[in-house]
Amino acid sequence: MSASTASPATATPPAPRRAGGRRAAALAALATLALTATACSSSGGDPLGGGASSSAPGGSGTAPGTASGASGGAGGTVVIGSANFPENVLLGSIYSQALKAKGVKVEEKFNIGSREVLYGQLQSGNLGVLPEYNGALLAYLGGKAAAPTTEAVNAELTKTLPATLAILKSSPAEDKDTLSVSQETADKYGLKSIADLAGKAGEFTIGGPPEFKSRQEQPLKDVYGLTFKEWKPTGETTANAVKDGSVQVGNVFSTDPKISQLKLVPLTDPKNLFGAQNVTPLVNKAKVDATASAALDAVSAKLDTAGLLALMKKVAVDKEDPSAVAKDWLKSNGLS
Repeated sequence: MSASTASPATATPPAPRRAGGRRAAALAALATLALTATACSSSGGDPLGGGASSSAPGGSGTAPGTASGASGGAGGTVVIGSANFPENVLLGSIYSQALKAKGVKVEEKFNIGSREVLYGQLQSGNLGVLPEYNGALLAYLGGKAAAPTTEAVNAELTKTLPATLAILKSSPAEDKDTLSVSQETADKYGLKSIADLAGKAGEFTIGGPPEFKSRQEQPLKDVYGLTFKEWKPTGETTANAVKDGSVQVGNVFSTDPKISQLKLVPLTDPKNLFGAQNVTPLVNKAKVDATASAALDAVSAKLDTAGLLALMKKVAVDKEDPSAVAKDWLKSNGLS
């Protein structure tokens, strides 16, 4: 997915991402690189763009704050970057303000572009912190976890990252594929999890981006035993199609503001078909010390998917400034 030119932190972020068309149009040129084996990239795309990269360096990722020349809370400036879509800009602003609250000097470089650009800048030290998504990052590095859980993904990431980089604690918040239904459908059929679709899927039409069927039809059969009546390409209109009944089940991303706006019900995924896609700080260890790491870990401890969804509604639907939204969230969680 393609990079866009850098813009000031105060610039209005681009339109929100959605499954298939959910990723901003500016990222479309690299979409073919996102065909990797992880959760988000397996059916709708990868939050930061890009896919598996044989050139991405491997190595052992260890805890930050141990490398010589570490900066951050010790008095240096931590440069925080972000990809060029609203959610990542919002997360970058949350990280930035959380560090400032702990006396860390911060420089913001938001709206830079896709992972291909961001990862190289983090390696070089031009950036010190990035909001990442653990499953998609592992796929980009060419790794695969033994199990699609947060713990397994992070354990593999720790082994796969080069020695100069590390992940901090993952948040419970995930931007990942969901199968979502309308509240009416959930109530009528007693649906809470994907497993509850067993025996009912044959009555339902399922919608998603054009590539969703080819990527997920067989896994849904293998993992949950589901065979749907019809698969319909719905792209950007998936959430609306679920709401108006054009489809009964839709592939909607977990932080899409339309989930709350249209009162959709994301079904839980007890068998982890879509895998972990946790929001996770990725850092250059020489640029982040223990003070900065602790501040970012505190953010991760408070950030969950429902909270991120509510924040994204403010940014993408209500058109509030991401920096102001971040400030309010940090204050309400005792982090400012």
